[in-house]
Parts: sequence; C-alpha cells; structure tokens
Amino acid sequence: MRVKKALEWGGIVAGIVLVAFGIGALAMGISGRSTVRDNLAQEQIYFGDAAKDPTVPAKYSGQLVNTGAEARAFAKMMRGHTLESTTGLTYAQMGRFVAKPDAPKAKTDGNGGTNDKAVALTDENGPVSNPARNIWVTETALTTALNTAYMAERIALFGVVVGIALLLSGIGFLILALGGAIQKLPWAKPAGAPSLIPTPRRPTL
Repeated sequence: MRVKKALEWGGIVAGIVLVAFGIGALAMGISGRSTVRDNLAQEQIYFGDAAKDPTVPAKYSGQLVNTGAEARAFAKMMRGHTLESTTGLTYAQMGRFVAKPDAPKAKTDGNGGTNDKAVALTDENGPVSNPARNIWVTETALTTALNTAYMAERIALFGVVVGIALLLSGIGFLILALGGAIQKLPWAKPAGAPSLIPTPRRPTL
C-alpha cells in the first residue's frame, strides 16, 4: 500500500517538475527568438531592390533584415556578390600574391593572382599579397554572423517546441497521478463495486 501511495505521489511530483521545465523552456525559447530578431534589426541591414539586383530575393526586396530566414537569405546574396567580384573564385582558389602583368596564364588564377613567387609582383618586402582575397575575409565574417543568427533562431524555436512537449507531458502525468489518487477518496466508487446504472435485461420469448 505504501509503495502504491509513493508511486502516486511520485507521479504528481514528476508532473509538477515537467510542467515547470516546460514553462522554463518555453520562456527561454521565446526570449531567445526575440533577442535574435532585436539584434538583427538594430544592425539596420536592408535588402536591395530586386528589380535592379537579380540576386535579391523578390519576397525580401527592400525589407529590413530582422529574422533568421532573412539573415540566411542575405548571407546567400552576399556570397553571390562576392563570387561576381572574384570571377567565380573562392578564397582558396585565388592566388596569394599579385601576379606580374606578363605572367603566364597557366601560373595565375585568371583574376590577377598567383601562388608562384617567381611570377609574383614584388616590392621591398618581397611578393605583394593579393588584396582581392580580402573581400572573402570580410564576406566570411559577415555571412558567418548572419548564419549564426539563423541557427540561433532555429535553436530558440526548438526550445519552444520542447517546452510545449514537456508541458503537455507534465499535465498528462498530473492527470494520471491525480486520477489514481481521486479513486482513493471516500466518496469515490471503489474498484469492483456494482454500477449504479442498471443493466437492461433481454426480453424472454
């Protein structure tokens, strides 16, 4: 009897704990989502005009970037702009140094860069670094921040979903535990007691 009562109280405590965790996860998820959107909005990043720039998504044309989805779309757009500026070359594909004007094309990256010091432009400090690669450094830093905002908003949304699941689970535990406890009350119908509703008898032929 004591074990059964302990299990009933354990179910009630577990239900209360799950409800508390659910409310906490729900509150943190909503707060995290709001924080991501507020931080994005304060940067005052706007999409360009889709009519003038084909890389701008039409549904975001001229809009302020203040959601994770918009941040991800803007990061993709920035990558497209960077590839246009570097004739389709990524950071790793571009030469480390500036190539001489008469450098053989086979030893250049096709965008004025080279990894061969023998055909690189030099100054008093040695081979000149390719400044065109710096655009990728800037692009990577900015797009990483935007993609991180997108990921943070997704995690916040996951927290909301988990919070709702915990809340419903806790309520379910409480219903089951309290339902078992109510059956023990003096006015509750004991197990095995006959029903108060009479069973209809079949007519005899």
